[in-house]
Amino acid sequence: MSPTALTPAMRRKAVFASAIGTTVEWYDFLLYGTAAALVFNKVFFPKSDPLTGTLLAFATYAVGFAARPLGGIVFGHYGDRIGRKLLLILSLFIMGGTTFLIGLLPTFNQVGLWAPGMLIALRLVQGFGLGGEWGGAMLMAVEYGEDKHRGLWGGLTQAGGSVGNFLATGILALAAALLSPHDFLAWGWRIPFLLSAVLIGIGWWARATLTESPVFRAAVTDAQDAHAAPVIETLKTRPWQVAIGGGLKFGENVSYYLMTTFGLTYLTEILGVPRGLALGGMLAGAFVAFTTMPLWSALSDRVGRRRVYAFGAGGLALWAFAYYPILATRQPGLIAADLVVAMLLHSAMNGPQGAFIAELFPTRIRYSGASLCYQVTTIVGGSWAPIISVLLYKEFRSTVPISVYLAATCVISLICALVARETAGLTFAQLDADPAQQKGPPSRTALPASA
Repeated sequence: MSPTALTPAMRRKAVFASAIGTTVEWYDFLLYGTAAALVFNKVFFPKSDPLTGTLLAFATYAVGFAARPLGGIVFGHYGDRIGRKLLLILSLFIMGGTTFLIGLLPTFNQVGLWAPGMLIALRLVQGFGLGGEWGGAMLMAVEYGEDKHRGLWGGLTQAGGSVGNFLATGILALAAALLSPHDFLAWGWRIPFLLSAVLIGIGWWARATLTESPVFRAAVTDAQDAHAAPVIETLKTRPWQVAIGGGLKFGENVSYYLMTTFGLTYLTEILGVPRGLALGGMLAGAFVAFTTMPLWSALSDRVGRRRVYAFGAGGLALWAFAYYPILATRQPGLIAADLVVAMLLHSAMNGPQGAFIAELFPTRIRYSGASLCYQVTTIVGGSWAPIISVLLYKEFRSTVPISVYLAATCVISLICALVARETAGLTFAQLDADPAQQKGPPSRTALPASA
């Protein structure tokens, strides 16, 4: 079936399957980040002082990011050669299975160093699975979507990640509220990890009946031969697109983990804010993120990806200097409002991002190209951000250097958005045929609609 023959119901089904699977995947991955800030420093590294224990917990957290590029390369290779669907289902089971097993791990007091060792091993596998998830889910959504609404379809899938964060934070907050601190650390923190088994079933149900991406099938029908090594082909023919896509991701990625994962540590471990209050503020931010992300994405279809993305990056670079001082007030209303503004600006980047990055590459290397931009960036982005922020605070006993760090990464994304070529509204056929998508810095203007 050609992309033009798709019915609205088929498009909605594809977007739902992508979004629900992304919700499950990011629930798994971000649950770990929240637990690392609140639980793992006490359960797996109990003999360290609080900030050092947090550093060690964040180090295991970073391990998952290290495995993501490998997952992106492997899944991207096969996704560009044999299709998107099978890889999506496989990544779902890898992610969900490892998250469930983390909920069964013994603690340091039970088995000693074996406990953090097993945690690291599972985190590696989890990161590998997530490395393949994003590219496949995003491409299924945008390749099923209408060209003029591609930003919206991608934004709905991106919003699935915020729903996953909302669920992960909400379930942890509920457990923390209902249980005593002792019971929460003894066994309550395991509940959200074990619930991953339920979410796996939902994700599998949504994705199993989905047919292959119509854009990919059309490319195969048109005899666009698969590349023997799609990743190598991407780096050879689209180096500027990889650099720009990675730069777009950089500020969005670092800012998210500085505001959420380190934000929780700052509130609970440094400011002494009750765990429930901190999680409540994070919940407010997560709610705003997943409700506004599709709106920013739809706006990018109307006014262009570059403008919306640049607004989010520039706005968050400025808000970085207000963010931590407002948290330091310890006032519940101000903390919630602070997170709401931060996540609102962040969503202006995160919402259009999926379509923006996907549109940088032609169909037969799109999975590999998008995965490279998204996953390799996380090694120097989100993986190190919580660790660097804790080290900066330990050294300077101030959040100003952390704000400078956050703002600088957003400025990088702002520059990339401004120099990127506008791709909103172009068909995939135009993007595949466009010589401007070859080597060299991209033009900032889009092709005419008649191209």
